[in-house]
Amino acid sequence: MTELQSAVPLLHDYLRSSARRAPDKIALICDRQRYSYDALERASNALAHALLRRGVVRGDRVIVNVDNGAEAAIAFWAVLKANAVVSIVGTQTKPDKLAYLLSDCRPSALIVDQRSLGSIADVVRACPYLRTVVVSGRVGSLDAVPNAVAWADALRPEPEQEPPLRSAIDVDLAAIIYTSGSTGDPKGVMLTHRNMLTAATSISTYLGMREDDVVLGVLPLSFDYGLYQMIMCFRLGARLVLLRSFAYPAEVLKTVGAECVTGFPGVPTLYAMLAELKGTEDFDLRSVRFVTNTAAALEAKHIAAIRRLFPGARIFSMYGLTECKRVSYLPPEMLDEKPDSVGIAIPNTELWIVDENDRRVGPGVVGQLVVRGATVMRGYWDKPVETAKKLRPGPLPGELVLYTGDYAKLDAEGFLYFVGRMDDIIKTRGEKVAPREVERALSAIPGVKEAAVIGVPDEILGQAVKAFVALERGAELRPADVTRECQKRLEGFMVPKYVQIVDSLPKSSNGKIIKVGLQ
Repeated sequence: MTELQSAVPLLHDYLRSSARRAPDKIALICDRQRYSYDALERASNALAHALLRRGVVRGDRVIVNVDNGAEAAIAFWAVLKANAVVSIVGTQTKPDKLAYLLSDCRPSALIVDQRSLGSIADVVRACPYLRTVVVSGRVGSLDAVPNAVAWADALRPEPEQEPPLRSAIDVDLAAIIYTSGSTGDPKGVMLTHRNMLTAATSISTYLGMREDDVVLGVLPLSFDYGLYQMIMCFRLGARLVLLRSFAYPAEVLKTVGAECVTGFPGVPTLYAMLAELKGTEDFDLRSVRFVTNTAAALEAKHIAAIRRLFPGARIFSMYGLTECKRVSYLPPEMLDEKPDSVGIAIPNTELWIVDENDRRVGPGVVGQLVVRGATVMRGYWDKPVETAKKLRPGPLPGELVLYTGDYAKLDAEGFLYFVGRMDDIIKTRGEKVAPREVERALSAIPGVKEAAVIGVPDEILGQAVKAFVALERGAELRPADVTRECQKRLEGFMVPKYVQIVDSLPKSSNGKIIKVGLQ
């Protein structure tokens, strides 16, 4: 590849550039270990060469199935340096789902932790596409799977070597990120280097991220929100503090104080846990200068909890979906004026709302959200029919824009309001009910920690609204109490016909409530 071609950036140039600028700066902290940019650059170079030696070629897919940690970070950059396509899969993935992903993605290599290998060995052996398996952790016998190599051996040969020669260009795939599959088999969202470079630049710009930032990573790297924390940090030469989960919120806050964290990305589940935590005044959290949330507008009580914990922080309420990474953000100064909004389009992105006849609608009208820009995915891996439903012709000849499948509306000033997923809409009494609207009303009831709303079959109504409600510690609410409160806050057809009090709601590893199975 010529010098002129190599001047066009690819995603892994973020690590290489930061390692050249500040080789000794600490880039990553995890498991009480500190890794410099130079150390990560060298380790990822070595692993990239090992993958190439073992048969990985340009455009091959490589699945990374390890926990949040240095190995996951190194593997991500190494796969890109090998001119391949990376797909990070959470270690909590069940064997049958992993078997589906291996069949769907057809990877030539798998990077897996020794602790997981025993439970998935049969699945790995049955995959005909794998040419190599790299096993991290405390490796014992590798006889369980063919073509296996220990992580230490893969990195040992020539740790000083330069990055492999580049053959990828920026329209090539960089990653396949699988959706949760809550309504069917997971779909692999295909993202190019250009997609991910654009998203990282846009988001880190409006967040005002700096080289001296220290960002907390408590979300899985298999979740795009968690993955982009690393990408954006390495773009700027900032520091990522990576934790394996947010199951222990007191430990999370302790880490914030100990590492002088400046950026705190979270999800509603985490903020709900922090809101209940006692003794938070014992933690020094003054270093935090920005807090982010994605998926939908923050609940009022979560905003109050964030302001109590991080009084000096700017709060960014954001909305996005894997198919285009991020759609919008609410400027922090607008949070009190428009608390229910998820803001304006992110830089270098355009959005609008259409009706059922694909005509643009005016302010206040609910319709399907359409997104245009360089962050829009290439499509779903090996699923042309599903891709055609999402990617449709745009304003310019030959371009495709993303039909999100989400109901939303814009106000007169162009601020976006998320209404709900089109697939989730409940049709009852001839009316359409957005579960998200009912969930917001439920969450505003004193004593309610979180809620999930679904539609259930009903002979008279068609569908009835059913709410599952988890209470805050010490709260005493009966279903009838919840119903009365809903009657004060919602139109009659939106009030849940059924209310079930539960100890907790099922969640994915990234904190998202899983509605599949609720009935």
